[in-house]
Amino acid sequence: MEKKKQYDLQKRLVKFSANVIVNSSALKKEYASEHLIKQLIRSSTSAALNYGEAQSAESKRDFIHKMKICLKELRESQVNMEIMVEANLVNNKIEFEKNQKECSELVAIFTTSIKTSNKN
Repeated sequence: MEKKKQYDLQKRLVKFSANVIVNSSALKKEYASEHLIKQLIRSSTSAALNYGEAQSAESKRDFIHKMKICLKELRESQVNMEIMVEANLVNNKIEFEKNQKECSELVAIFTTSIKTSNKN
């Protein structure tokens, strides 16, 4: 059962990253949006890639460390998207809001997972 949950989370991270890339065209073509989308692509894909590394962690401490990196990258993605919305850089708000919602859910999952891992 645990393996399925891990796979589902990995799948969600990959899908989130892919959606960020695919929906990057939903932004206005401006210097600021180009700068921010490049950083958003880096942070969202980093979360997925680091989660893959966490699955091969050498110890509990290493696992928690990699999970915290994932969480930091997801929070960076979250703030980045908030900046884009606040600066009115988004054209397709419906798709963008789906990405924001997924990012928020992933932040909550990682926050809970890290707290649980620290207790065990």
